[in-house]
Amino acid sequence: MQANLLYEVYEFRLQRSLDPGVLPRHIGVILDGNRRWAKAFGSPASEGHRAGADKVLDFLQWADEVKTEVVTLWLLSTDNLSREPQEINELLEIIRQLVGHLVESGNYRVKIVGDMTQLSPEFVEDVGREAAKTSGLSDAMQVNIAVGYGGRQELVDAVRGVLKDAADEGRSIEDVASTLSVDDITEHLYTRGQPDPELIIRTSGEQRLSGFLLWQSAHSEYYFCETFWPDFRKVDFLRALRSFSQRERRLGK
Repeated sequence: MQANLLYEVYEFRLQRSLDPGVLPRHIGVILDGNRRWAKAFGSPASEGHRAGADKVLDFLQWADEVKTEVVTLWLLSTDNLSREPQEINELLEIIRQLVGHLVESGNYRVKIVGDMTQLSPEFVEDVGREAAKTSGLSDAMQVNIAVGYGGRQELVDAVRGVLKDAADEGRSIEDVASTLSVDDITEHLYTRGQPDPELIIRTSGEQRLSGFLLWQSAHSEYYFCETFWPDFRKVDFLRALRSFSQRERRLGK
């Protein structure tokens, strides 16, 4: 009882210490550690993924409380697709259910981002249809669900988009090469039209991006947390925000 009270007091003081004027508009999260969390309990990987999905619902509520505009959650990478088919199928079903919960809540504008060609047509159709139901929620937090996502693949897809548009306009390769700009690539990213992430959080103690939002993270601040994602607490989130607010962001200047 006393420990819980002390925790609540600490959490309250942390939240009160944050300056709303310097908090990130867009937060990216690499949800790492679900499988290791499950293994520690002698449970199958699917139990870790389910616990991780439950934590997503908590996290989005915390992010909403501090007026975050965009959250990008990396739930499944292109590299992860090489895992055992049974685990991937179970994880995709968990993601499908998670998207359904987010849509039913009416609190989020959901977008699925990633290479859809690597996923089953049924899954792509189902989550795409659900996400489309939220397109009219213009004032809601934008939640990007990154599934089948890889940063290198996103850049390949962006370049393909630039070339396709040029071909549709009857432009030559030489013309595209001579005029290609940063904005051309940015306008063809999965997150086009959204602010770049100012803060990227990775759980489980790993200290690398693994290709997450390669283009968009050029000026991002990183926060690495030792906790496995299912055990990530609100106080961990507030610590990440405190760390971000204490940094001097020069943005290359």
